[in-house]
Amino acid sequence: MEPISVPRQRTEVLVNDFVRSVYNWMFIGLAVTGFIALYVSTNATIMQFVYGNRLVFFGLIIAELALVFSISGAVNRMSASTATMLFVLYSALNGVTLSFIFLVYARASIVTTFFICSGTFLACSIYGWTTKRDLTSLGGFFMMGLFGIIIASIVNIFVHSSAMQLMISYIGVFVFIGLTAYDTQKLKNMAMTQPAGLDGGVIRKGAILGALSLYLDFINLFLFMLRIFGGGGRD
Repeated sequence: MEPISVPRQRTEVLVNDFVRSVYNWMFIGLAVTGFIALYVSTNATIMQFVYGNRLVFFGLIIAELALVFSISGAVNRMSASTATMLFVLYSALNGVTLSFIFLVYARASIVTTFFICSGTFLACSIYGWTTKRDLTSLGGFFMMGLFGIIIASIVNIFVHSSAMQLMISYIGVFVFIGLTAYDTQKLKNMAMTQPAGLDGGVIRKGAILGALSLYLDFINLFLFMLRIFGGGGRD
């Protein structure tokens, strides 16, 4: 039994270290986003610069998309420090573009929704980690749902239907609950199959990539929940 138990213990340590790194970076990203969003919302000059000029706002959105695609598609070709820097930069830019929520919704609603979202996210992550069911096929289903949400949201820009917006929000919550479980299971499989003796930089890049996936799940889940639980906006 001894020759078998030692590798298992070593594997468990490696997996736990990897997963801990993923969630640490995800929390760092969320913290950066939250602090930047709160600061920008209290600075009239920055708010006017960002939201008073559509070119600036959409330029930030394009920059965020470019960062996400860069990290996701080119992480293997960049150094671990570069991947980390890009992730933190993306979190900061996302904080700037999300600062509007502090002007649209009451802070009590934001805090309440954050805790609801955190509990939901935790439950979905636990399910994704512990379930014996293969969620691969469901991942494709939820991705199709995400594309449907994007299309419906674009249509609603012209329709301006509050009923459609509410329906999109409920579907969005459902989709990102599923994606959270799916991404967590994918993260578990990544951790379990990483070869022994892997370079620390490669492990860091894998952790950043995993953190980005979970970060996006959390942020989108939070925003859709805020539209549902945010009530009538600011007091």
